[in-house]
Formats: sequence, C-alpha cells, structure tokens
Amino acid sequence: QRTFSKIVYDTELQRCRPEAALVEFGDYHPLKPIMVTDTKTRHGARKGSTSSSSSSSSSVAPDPLSSMLDGTDPLSMFAAASVIEAPAMSHSRKEKEEEAVGPDFETWSSKRGEILARFTTTEKLSINLFMGSDRGKAPSPGSSAVSEKVRTRLEELDDLEEGSQKELLNLSQQEYANRIEELNQSLKEAWASDQKVKALKIVIQCSKLLSDTSVIQFYPSKFVLITDILDTFGRLVYDRIWTMCSDPRPLTDSFTVEDVNDTAKETCLNWFFKIASIRELLPRLYVEAAILKCNRFLNKCGIPETLPRLTAMIRGIGDPLVAAYARAYLCRVGMEVAPHLKDSLNRNFFDLLGTFRQVSSDSVQNQLVLQRVEVPEYLTLYSPAVNWILQCIAYRAPEDYVICAEIWVEFTCRHFSKREVNTVLADVIKHMTPDRAFEDAYPQLQSVIRKILTYFHDFSLLFSMERFLPFLDMFQKDSVRVEVCRSIMDIFIRHQEEPSRDPVILNAMLHICKTMHDSVNALTLEDEKRSLALLIIGFIRMVSFGRDFEQQLSFCVEARATFCNLESVLVQLIHTVNQLAMETSRVMRGNHSRKTAAFVRACAAYSFITIPSLSSIFSRLSLYLLSGQVALANQCLSQADAFLKAAVSLLPEVPRSISVEGKLRSSESFLMDFINNFLATLLVVPDHPEHGVLYLVRGLLNMVQDYTWEDNSDAKVRVYISALPLLAAMSQETYLYSIPKVDSNETLYGGDPKFLSEINKLSETLIGQILDHLKALGRDEVRQQPLAFSLFGVLLAHGDLRNNKLSQLAVNLWNLSHKYGHCETRVSVRTLECMKHQAQQADMTHLSDTVQRLALQSRT
Repeated sequence: QRTFSKIVYDTELQRCRPEAALVEFGDYHPLKPIMVTDTKTRHGARKGSTSSSSSSSSSVAPDPLSSMLDGTDPLSMFAAASVIEAPAMSHSRKEKEEEAVGPDFETWSSKRGEILARFTTTEKLSINLFMGSDRGKAPSPGSSAVSEKVRTRLEELDDLEEGSQKELLNLSQQEYANRIEELNQSLKEAWASDQKVKALKIVIQCSKLLSDTSVIQFYPSKFVLITDILDTFGRLVYDRIWTMCSDPRPLTDSFTVEDVNDTAKETCLNWFFKIASIRELLPRLYVEAAILKCNRFLNKCGIPETLPRLTAMIRGIGDPLVAAYARAYLCRVGMEVAPHLKDSLNRNFFDLLGTFRQVSSDSVQNQLVLQRVEVPEYLTLYSPAVNWILQCIAYRAPEDYVICAEIWVEFTCRHFSKREVNTVLADVIKHMTPDRAFEDAYPQLQSVIRKILTYFHDFSLLFSMERFLPFLDMFQKDSVRVEVCRSIMDIFIRHQEEPSRDPVILNAMLHICKTMHDSVNALTLEDEKRSLALLIIGFIRMVSFGRDFEQQLSFCVEARATFCNLESVLVQLIHTVNQLAMETSRVMRGNHSRKTAAFVRACAAYSFITIPSLSSIFSRLSLYLLSGQVALANQCLSQADAFLKAAVSLLPEVPRSISVEGKLRSSESFLMDFINNFLATLLVVPDHPEHGVLYLVRGLLNMVQDYTWEDNSDAKVRVYISALPLLAAMSQETYLYSIPKVDSNETLYGGDPKFLSEINKLSETLIGQILDHLKALGRDEVRQQPLAFSLFGVLLAHGDLRNNKLSQLAVNLWNLSHKYGHCETRVSVRTLECMKHQAQQADMTHLSDTVQRLALQSRT
C-alpha cells in the first residue's frame, strides 16, 4: 500500500509540474506561478558557472522541494537568464542609456534632512533583529540531489533568518537613529573584515524593519535611516566588483559587459543568487534594488529588465504606505543608474495611485484608530515618497512635463490660493530652465499664462507671486515675449476697475510695458505701434497717486524716458501732466499758492521739454496751445506766453500735405482748425508789456501772410475773416469770457482809445486784404461768392452798420454773393428773417434800411 501511494504521488507530481515558458514582464506578478526553464541539457555553459548540469540518480525517494531545485532552482534559472546576450542596441540608444542625472536634479541627500526634521515622534520605538548564528549546519537527509554550491548558499541564507533574536525596546527617536547608525558602522566593519555573510545579515534584517508601521508617524524618517544602510551596502558591493575588474587595467566609466572578467561576473552572480533566495518579499526587494547598478557587470539589458520586474514585485506588498516608500526607493536607485527609463517610473506612479483606495480599507483604518492618527495626517506621510517619484518622472521631460503643468496650473488656479500657484510656477521654472527647455514649449507656457490671467484679475495679488515675473523671463523670443505682455496688459485694462498706486503693480506693469516698447524698431508696422501704444496708454491712465501730485509727476518723468519711441504715448503723458496741473490748482485753490504755482511751473516745464521731441507737427501745435491754455488758467503767464509763441513760430514748418491713414491729404483743414482755436484763446491772453499791443495777434497774422499756401487756395483769406470777430471782441468793454485771477486786455487797457485805434487799423487792413482777394478772383464765382457771403456774415454780426461805409460794404458783399445764384437760398432767407427780427429792437432799427436794400436772386 505504501509503495502504491508513492507511485501515485510521483505520477501526480510529474503531472502538476509546470511547463517551461517565457515570462513577459508586463504580465509578471509575485503571486503568479513561477515558470522556470530546465537547463540540465544546456551545452556550452560559460566558464565559471555555478549551475549544476547533473541530475540526481539516488534511489532515495525525492523530496518535492528538492526535486524542484534539481537544476531548476531560482538561482540556476537566474544564472541561465544572465548569460543570454541582449540584441545590439543602436548607437543613439546606447548614448541615452549611459546618460546620468545632471546637477539640475535635486538629489536625495538634499531632501534627507528635511524629512528627518519633519516626521518626528515622542513615542517609544523598538528594533527587532534576527541576526542568525555563525555555526555550520549538518546536511539534511536527501539533499544529495542538490549541488554543493546551491546547498551551501541556501544554508547560509537559512541561517540569516533562523538565528538568534536581538530586540531593543523603548528607544527614543534619537536613540533609534543612533542604533541604526551603529548598524551602518557594523556593516562597514564586517565588510572590511571580509565577513560578507554578516554584512548581508545586517542589510536583510534592517530591510525587514521597513515592514513595521507600529509608530506610523515616524515611518518616513525610518525609511531615510534604513535606506542609508542599503545605500552603503550597494556601494560596497559595486566597488568590490569594480576592483575585481581592475586587472590588468581599471574599467572606464563607460565600460561594457565585454570589459568585465569572468571572476568579477562570477562574484556578481553570487550576490544576486544569495539575494534571490531571501524568503521574505520586502528584504529581497530592497536588497536587490540596492545592488541594481551591479547588473552592468552581467548583462547589457539587465537594468531595463530588472526595473519592471521589481516594480511588479512591489504589488505584493499589502500595506500601501510601505509599498509607496518601496516604490520611492526603486525610483531612486533607478534614477541613479538609468534616468532615461521613464516607463518604470510611470508604472510605479500609477501603481501608487492605485493603492490609495486601500486607505479606506478596514486594515488601514483599524491601524489608524489603534495609533490615534487621523486620515489627513496619515496622508501627509506619503508626501516625501510621492514628491520624489514625481520629481523623477518630471526630470528632463520638456514636452511631457509642460503638458501636465499646463493642466495642473488651471486646477491650482481654480481651487487654491496664490501660494500654491506660485509653487507651481516655481516648479515649472525649475524644470524648464535647464538646457533652455522653455524654447521648445512656448505655446504651453503661453497657455499657462492665459489660464492664470483667467482666474487672477487682482493684479496686486498676481504680482505679489515671487515667481510670476521670473516665469515671464522664460519668454526670451521677442515675438512671443511681446505677445505675452500684450495679453497681460489687455486683461489689466479690461479688469482693473480703479486707478492704482500700488508699487508692486506699477513696477511690474512698467516692466511689462517697457518690454512691449523696446520691441519697436524701424521695421515695426504702424498698426503694431498703434496697438502697443494703446495698451501702454491704457496703463498710464490707470495710474493715480491721489493728491500726491509730485509722485504722479515723477511717474510721468520716468514713463517719458521709458516710452520715448512711441509718440502717441508721449502725447498721452503730456495730456496727463496738463490734467495734473489743473487738478493741483483745483484742489489746492487758496492753499499753499506758492507751492501750487511752483508745481504748475514744473508741469509746464515737463510739457515744454517733451513737445519738441514729437515728430507730428500738428501734435506739437495742439499741445503747445493746450499747454499754454493750462498755464494761463493757472496764472503762469510767462509759461503761457512761451507756449503760444512757440506755436506761432512753428506755423511756417507745417507741410502743405500730410499722411492720413496712409494717404496724402491737404493740411489746410487741419491748419485752419488750429488757427481758429488759437484765435479764440488769444482773446484772454494779456499783451506782454515789452512786445507792444496785440503782438501775438500780429505775429500770427504775419505767419499766415508769409506761409506758402496751396495754389488756388482761399485759406489765408478765410483766416483773415476769422480774425475779424476776435478783433471785434477785443474792442468791447467787457469780454465774452475771462480767466479767474488773470487780467486780460480789457483790464490792462481799460478802453484806451489808442488800443481801440490799433484794433480798428488792423481790422481795416484785414478787410482791405480780403476785398483785394475778392477782386482778384474776377469771374471765378465758385470761390468768390462763398468768401463774400462769409465776410458779409462777419460784418452783420460784429460790425456797426450804422456806419454808412460799412453798411454799403455789407450790401455790396450781399449782392456779390448772390450775383450768380450760387448761394444757398435757404440760408439767405433765414439770414434776412434774422435781420428783420433784430431790426425790431430799439437799438437796432438801422438794420431796417439795410434789409430793404438786400434782394434775393433766383438761380434761374
């Protein structure tokens, strides 16, 4: 019966033995059945291989575990896989594989101190170590089927996990750190004394401590302390194998597998064999990750194949916090040896996201209740691991990173404050500055700016972000930089409801406006100049320092120097200064008159200096006149006189044609408008005591007389006709309008007969010039009749028609204007009706005789 049972058992065992199959790393999971490949019949094994090619022929009933290890144990399988050569890689891929992280990558050592300082505890800690004994073990019965080296290797590892226990209880945080450091020193001492097995014992047992979350608040710091030991072990193993390769000559940093001698390969394999036989998942994972770099000595594709396998192994860790930090450590060592292998980094990150559902599981919740830790506090424990993994993923990714940042910044703007947005901007700057990566990501970076401007309309808040202006500095391509500044200015003008004096806003906006201004050059189109100028003008109009008028003037002085290439901006600044002068006079009326006068003179000086820099002559003329009016309104007579004289002296420079919207047009209409406005101002301008009676009026008329008008032009005569009402107004005892605190000629001369005589002489001269021109026109009735009717209207409105000569002149002008029937009949009829109405007044009866002498002629 017993023999029959044995036969049945052996038959079933053979039936259930798994078939050999290749394992795809994407399908790998530590809990899936392990498929191994039988290597007993392999020929031509490489020299120095520790794999056994013999099979057991013992008559002893085979143990199921031993039979599984008969040439196909995990160590032999690992050896078989290690000798398979990878296909040759292209030159470019090889170069990428040899790339290492640069100085722009924030190292783990820079984060280590912050983590230790942040994650602390006052609770008592413990360290449980199973260090194992150093005695040998008798061979177990039935083990002759296993090769001697395999058996020895397994016995050593069994000894690591089945030896004596060392437990340290009630340790403070500092004591715990000291004990871990002692273990680190013990590791180094054991290694120096050639006790490699003892060194491995220390590393394995320390790795097991990472499965303990009994004081969960301290776990991130525990991870830092223990991974220091793992890092030490990894360096020691790598350096030893490197040293073994130094005969006959040292390896270069860019060595290949072919440069490694057999002894070094054998030693390297031995370490991986030992680690592969560690029973517990967590220490096996951590220790293999610690010596990940040693794969370079064995296989060209060892690291690319190992990283996905270790990534999949982490899925077997049940505690999500422990798994998160295992992924962080794997990403850390992966970045050290192969920073270009992004797939494993991404897979670790998405696996990490998938584990967060475990936070709500009973096991985690019970643990948090037991340790009296709230879920928000618990989630903060993940932050160092998540932060590190994300940093690894984002390193030197210009395209992948910025696409994600473009989306995340909108999420941050919508749901968080400026502090978080500033953090995102700082991170973008950090990642996009190295190697000028921003040059290839301008569209995405512009999108980031647009998203921020969509949610932040408070510019004091926006510009208080420390990283906003440095972020703008990444836009170094002129066209893109200007476009970004335009978008900022557009939002500012549309959403800034009240004028601002905030220095943060003003300094930032000046910087942005200067960027736009400095982009203007000789090739810039006029439309582009106009568009930029409108944005800058919009900013200038939104600047107000309240009653701090001196500060406002200082701003205008700075703006004039900053925006000197855009004429329309300078025009706006002059208007702003003139408004400032008027506002100062209004607010300070009756108070501090000397200070107010001094300030107004300063404003006048600003305008007087700035106006000559303008290229448009009509801008200069109109601003001279405006500034003169402002100075006059503020009792600054000498400044007003200077402005008006400058305007008169500029008239000869007016061109006969000007460009309007790209087309040449006659300048006469613009010049006539200016002169009419100028004449209206001269009524209230008092004569200068040193320049004689009506010196400004005479100066203007002399300039008009000498100006080269267009051929067949009546503009000069029209100016003379327009000057007659001014002279008539100046002869009145009381002027139609005046300026407070400014004595006009009515007060200065007080109806002096000499003054009136000068007016009459000048009027007669003008009328004589007009009549000569009408006579010269001869039968050119098209030009003659309108001029005659205009002069008739002036005489009717401002002349004393009781004078027979003047009355007869009016009748002659009427008849001349209607001689050929080219006048508007409707206008003529209304004029006669008005005259008849005026004649009914007691002092205007003389108009009756004049009306009777005026006749209408039909065009037919």
